[in-house]
Amino acid sequence: MTPNVDPAELQKFSDLASRWWDPESEFRPLHEINPLRLDYIDRIAAINGKAVLDVGCGGGIL
Repeated sequence: MTPNVDPAELQKFSDLASRWWDPESEFRPLHEINPLRLDYIDRIAAINGKAVLDVGCGGGIL
């Protein structure tokens, strides 16, 4: 298997990492919308009391 890692992409996300979890950063909208997303998912899938694995783009905010 040949790796296809772009060092510039890795650096871009490394530079964002310190601000990603800061609810006052430019990513604030992601943090603010999360309760709405969770309510919707819970209504559809009844996740209350269950362990949930977020398999997505890798941001992990959900």
